[in-house]
Amino acid sequence: MIFQQYELACLSLFSYLVGDETTGRAVVVDPQRDVSQYLEDAERLGLHIERVVETHFHADFLSGHLELAAATGAVISYGSEAVADFPTEGLAHGQRLSLGDVTLEVRHTPGHTPESISVVVWEHADDAEPWGVLTGDTLFIGDVGRPDLLTSVGWTADGLARKLYQSVHEQLMTLPDATRVFPAHGAGSACGKNLSASVESTVGEQRRTNYAVQPMTEDQFVEAVTQGQSVAPLYFAFAADSNRRERELLDDHEATPALELSEVLGLQADGAVVVDGRPAEMFASGHLRGSVNVGLDGRFAEYAGDVLRPGQQVVLVTEPGRESEARVRLARIGFDHVVGALEGLDQALLEHPELATTAPRVTAAELQEWQQDLPDLQLVDVRNPTECEGGMVDGAVNLPLPNLLDRLDELDPQRPTVVYCAGGYRSATAASLLRSRGFSTVADVYGGYGAVCPAPA
Repeated sequence: MIFQQYELACLSLFSYLVGDETTGRAVVVDPQRDVSQYLEDAERLGLHIERVVETHFHADFLSGHLELAAATGAVISYGSEAVADFPTEGLAHGQRLSLGDVTLEVRHTPGHTPESISVVVWEHADDAEPWGVLTGDTLFIGDVGRPDLLTSVGWTADGLARKLYQSVHEQLMTLPDATRVFPAHGAGSACGKNLSASVESTVGEQRRTNYAVQPMTEDQFVEAVTQGQSVAPLYFAFAADSNRRERELLDDHEATPALELSEVLGLQADGAVVVDGRPAEMFASGHLRGSVNVGLDGRFAEYAGDVLRPGQQVVLVTEPGRESEARVRLARIGFDHVVGALEGLDQALLEHPELATTAPRVTAAELQEWQQDLPDLQLVDVRNPTECEGGMVDGAVNLPLPNLLDRLDELDPQRPTVVYCAGGYRSATAASLLRSRGFSTVADVYGGYGAVCPAPA
């Protein structure tokens, strides 16, 4: 057996290549949209990718099933409950897929979504016990998939949580303790609330350590897995719907067009958003007026998906050589309308200082001064509600970053505003968004809530 795990840290994504070295037949499970690495590894290992298996319609990224199918002729497969508007071959519960001696067994495990499946991996078809299981978003290391993401499309969190309880206990926890567990996501993913940073586990280890699979009634399980979830990123509904549909294919080697300042200004005037991917410190020292800052060195795609609307044209500003990286990372969540990248930002702003502006940032001590000197100060906490349970700065209003675009009318653009998050990354993005929407004076806090209200030693 050939088994390759791929980790995409900025989206907390795991995907998999499984093949039989004697036959050269292989499948890819839950691929990211830029598929070059799977194609290169398959060629190097002498494998032919004959099938793409999706454990469900993903909400947090646009999957690469269409790209892989176009490149290899592979069949695209979901569980038999899935309905897509492109050709697929449904997989029945209990169905076995032979790659030679290596064999995959499909188990329907609804709960995170109604069509979710898991894939049991047998290194040899006649082994007494399976080698591992690819659990998708049904079972994570330390958690289970959240059941509340489809409440806007006719499913209740309670109903899916009950299906999840059955899937976990009747399908996954019935596997032998030594069975390796390989999920679709790790720590940082918004598809759960307690995901481990580990890249693999075993059924036995999860039975001992995972809060969600401890002995409890179904009602207790529903309560445990539906409470305390973060606010889902704004783009999730768009990505989940896009994964069901035909769409344009991504060429992850395509160059990003270079744009002159005059072209960028024309695009801005027509509604394009300038996304500046430089670190917050560089952005604060000088940027093109109206730009939104989402640092490439963080969870760029996820947070860009919180402050952009699907279909908006995007102009990129990056450190030299990172333009295509930014374009591909946006494409991973389905934001395909990148029209180009501004060439020569520093020179452009030097020649046109009227277009340049800075971003005020305040320390915890300076925030206290603002609070004393500005009685009408507007203080905005963009953390998730669960983060705020440990405390908030006095006088702050909680507007989680994924909600900010839809709740701008709850804030007064004429009042001085200070934004904070946990550490400073999200607040820099939120503050830049507010300034781009006409808020007159907006600062963010260095070090976030941890600097303002440090935890006791």
